Amino acid sequence: QVQLVESGGGLVQAGGSLRLSCAASGRTFSRYDMGWFRQAPGKEREFVAAISTSGYRTYYADSVKGRFTISRDNAKNTVYLQMNSLKPEDTAVYYCAAGDFNSATYAHTSDYDYWGQGTQVTVSS
Repeated sequence: QVQLVESGGGLVQAGGSLRLSCAASGRTFSRYDMGWFRQAPGKEREFVAAISTSGYRTYYADSVKGRFTISRDNAKNTVYLQMNSLKPEDTAVYYCAAGDFNSATYAHTSDYDYWGQGTQVTVSS
């Protein structure tokens, strides 16, 4: 019922910045909590950041805290991930996800119901 499309990925040097966008379809975007995950080759998909329906609550993985910022614009049906001070270890395919979570569980893939196709982020050293 909900389609998600990521964009904004690309090549960047270490220390640089990128802003990822996730455009969602439908009029019910504001009803969904949103999250960003990433997956590197040979590794499991890992949690990056999440944001509640209103944007009031945000959550971050320890590995990106202080460098990444998640935000959303419900009027535009879009969630963003601003990535600063990028490191080579941030290289991965980044996925946008929609679901219904709470403060106790938001960092697992099973907490989300819909997923985008992903966008590649490559950070060179």
